[in-house]
Amino acid sequence: QGKKGIIFMEKYSLGEAAMNNFHFSNETEKKYALACLEFAKIIGLIDDSSLDAVEKRCKAENEKRRIQTENGETDYGLVEFPLSVNLDYELTRIKLDFASEKKEINYSFAPISKKEKKEFYKNNTDLFTRYGGDKFRFKEVDMIVAKKIREEQFENEIKNILHKFD
Repeated sequence: QGKKGIIFMEKYSLGEAAMNNFHFSNETEKKYALACLEFAKIIGLIDDSSLDAVEKRCKAENEKRRIQTENGETDYGLVEFPLSVNLDYELTRIKLDFASEKKEINYSFAPISKKEKKEFYKNNTDLFTRYGGDKFRFKEVDMIVAKKIREEQFENEIKNILHKFD
């Protein structure tokens, strides 16, 4: 393990307590979550990629929801987020923001050519098939194809981060 890997694990290794608070099923799941948070920090979506920061953001969101409830405001969803649900929400939001090329992201998105999109569509027809077996036409799912390609790019970025810390 290289020096970067040691620093990464010292920075993020919180032991059994963090595993229990966040309900990670294993160390691999924890590392994946940490890599996603680190990538979110790199691209400017969050300022702090630590699990402590996730906990602080969760507490702030729960406080906001508590105040809304006390004020009689309608708040859709959970009244209070458990820590593990908040982490799952953050990780999902990070991936979706990346896939939709949110303007706040500091990342150089390479254009996706029509040829690349059609190739992805052709190679993943199961994703674009309706219940009855008929397929969506390419032009009906063009935007979805682009987002799926971005999701693959996201996963590749996460893999790169994980490889740096092996």
